[in-house]
Amino acid sequence: MAVVVNKSIPEFEANATGGVKVTQLSHLGQAVVLFFYPKDNTPGCTTEAMQFRDHYADFVKAGAQVFGVSRDNMKSHDEFKAKLELPFELIADTEEKMCHMFGVVKNKIMYGKKVKGIERSTFLISPTGVLLQEWRGLKVPGHVEEVLKAVKLLKKAA
Repeated sequence: MAVVVNKSIPEFEANATGGVKVTQLSHLGQAVVLFFYPKDNTPGCTTEAMQFRDHYADFVKAGAQVFGVSRDNMKSHDEFKAKLELPFELIADTEEKMCHMFGVVKNKIMYGKKVKGIERSTFLISPTGVLLQEWRGLKVPGHVEEVLKAVKLLKKAA
């Protein structure tokens, strides 16, 4: 089942760092920002994670919970989180269930070979579990501020 803007998020269950279990119902009452990124410890992903880290207090103040999602395993996530001092949890989607549900698995060309990769994407879910906004195939500079602006508008509308 794929996600659709202005529709409720389908059922899912995922494990995150810190022993946190995330489901479509686990954070009702809070806006949720899910940012999908290709790989821990790569330049663009490190920059993006650090920008979410640097604005994390603003997201929380605006009533949102932030989660990073990639196909990396929990050990990789724990090390990435500790290295960058990330205040939010990282979801280990090693079986790509969430990646497929959110439609972020794309064919890419790397070094002349076709590979299956993750398209850098962010999703904003309302406090009632409805997908409000999506940013797909995005560029890192200025992105986190754009998502934060959307979260703040959501709080004003509540």
